[in-house]
Amino acid sequence: MSIHIILFYKFVDIENPAGLKDKHLDFCKKLGVKGKVILANEGINGSISGTKEQIDLYKDNLTKDKRFEDIEFKEETGIIDPFNKMLVRVKKEIIRLDKNIDIKNTGKHISPKEFLQLAQDKDVVILDTRNDYESKAGKFKNAVLSNISTFREFPNFVDNLNLPKDTPIVTYCTGGIRCEKASAYMIQQGFSNVSQIHGGIINFCQQLPNTLWEGKCFVFDDRLTSDISQDKNKVLNSCTHCKTECDIYRNCKLKSCNKLIFICQNCKKDMHACCSNQCKKELLK
Repeated sequence: MSIHIILFYKFVDIENPAGLKDKHLDFCKKLGVKGKVILANEGINGSISGTKEQIDLYKDNLTKDKRFEDIEFKEETGIIDPFNKMLVRVKKEIIRLDKNIDIKNTGKHISPKEFLQLAQDKDVVILDTRNDYESKAGKFKNAVLSNISTFREFPNFVDNLNLPKDTPIVTYCTGGIRCEKASAYMIQQGFSNVSQIHGGIINFCQQLPNTLWEGKCFVFDDRLTSDISQDKNKVLNSCTHCKTECDIYRNCKLKSCNKLIFICQNCKKDMHACCSNQCKKELLK
């Protein structure tokens, strides 16, 4: 039986996210789905897994709420459930940036086909708004990487971006949520020609596989990476230890370290899935 996984978000006013939290969590538990949903005054952001029937019921229930009736879902299928429990949390932001921005004034949404055409123009800057460990797993060809460790560092990256303010820029992220805030911040800082890929990486690769995407897509669940590209021969990375080609992304087994590394199956066994000899020694104490 295949597992169905959906990603979704929407920026919309929610007056009482704490009140919605308990109701939503209770429904999810009764339905039997797993995943994580973040609620805030600014909207909803979530990723849910379950059977096709469970996911269909979840989507039907969520979209009955007028605030979420036009929400868009990015969908994938897998063999192993990427979540082990259901969490619903209330936070200040559904994607944290720590900046006051006008989320209604974002970059233009462009379709995957429009992006594919724009990407042929050397004057267009393709900007990855994700964290550095995500772009190491995979990226769009010729993309400019933000090289940030958290999304909260993106404003500082933009403030130091040495580009004319009228430069054509296409932002991208996994599902689109970070591009909403990223493009809005860039426009607020005076950039006048900013757009974003509608639906993010997942939507693009589902519609146009084997075109511009290189590698795998980092995801924030137990999978760590999703093989959204059909190009099985393209490997961007090498094992941290032996340097052979490797696209298996894992956290160091030593929980106090937890560093993300690429590690092949042989080194995973020899190093006890640790990132260094020091961590291995600590683990085996």
